[in-house]
Amino acid sequence: MYVVSLIARPGGLQPALVENLRNAWGGAEADWLSPDEAAEFTMERMPDNRWNVWQSLQDERVDMVVQGAENRLKSMLLADMDSTMIEQECIDELAEEAGVGAHVRKITARAMNGELDFEGALIERVALMKGLDSAVIQRVLETRITHMPGASVLLATMRAKGAYTVLVSGGFTEFTGVVATALGFDENRANTLIIEENILSGEVQMPILGRQAKVTALEEITKLRGLSEQDVIAVGDGANDLGMLHRAGIGVALHAKPSVAAECEVRINHGDLTALLYLQGYARSDFVVPTPKG
Repeated sequence: MYVVSLIARPGGLQPALVENLRNAWGGAEADWLSPDEAAEFTMERMPDNRWNVWQSLQDERVDMVVQGAENRLKSMLLADMDSTMIEQECIDELAEEAGVGAHVRKITARAMNGELDFEGALIERVALMKGLDSAVIQRVLETRITHMPGASVLLATMRAKGAYTVLVSGGFTEFTGVVATALGFDENRANTLIIEENILSGEVQMPILGRQAKVTALEEITKLRGLSEQDVIAVGDGANDLGMLHRAGIGVALHAKPSVAAECEVRINHGDLTALLYLQGYARSDFVVPTPKG
């Protein structure tokens, strides 16, 4: 048995579209998880024209995911940070402060698209930060970093349902620590910038955490908590996320680079991070909205 999930931005999912697809594929009655935003229905076999329909729905700004109906409710969230849980790439924002923003953004884009070796690209970009006052990190956090829409609700809901949540990034602990605390992650893993006498040295602590480190986090944490990899929903957008996305029970390419999305079965291009809740079968009425701090 399969579940077809249709997700759009609020007000973007028309009932007629859902009914037309359900009828065409011989699906069961649709269950609306959120009016005009998210619906799902079950069907007995994987449709042969799935990707053709997916492409036509993209033109309507509607995301469609077809997945197995069993074990959708996950016990662990493994999430990338840059351009996934936050709307920016932290190293790009640091580069703006260093006056090399345009150059670094080009390198970042190529690295995230899988065109460059991640480790080499990170070393090259960090070297350009040499000499920056470490106070710039706090300034970037306060003035340049914003959470991705739906991030706080995703974390609050999954934790309320008993899930363990991990932020794992090829970025820096100086950022993941703050973001993880703000959003409510149980733990975080990332690279560490070397700072000497409050000045960035232009180096990063070895070994560098890249694609394999995210897979290792998946392996280690599931084993420690007595979970299987099928119990995990992972989310990311870059080439260094592909390892964990392929291994997790549900691997979500969120607003991903084209070459990354092409390798993933689950692609969310229009919905926000609450789409990860809809994919597990949660209705909007199940969502937990955290109380603002302060």
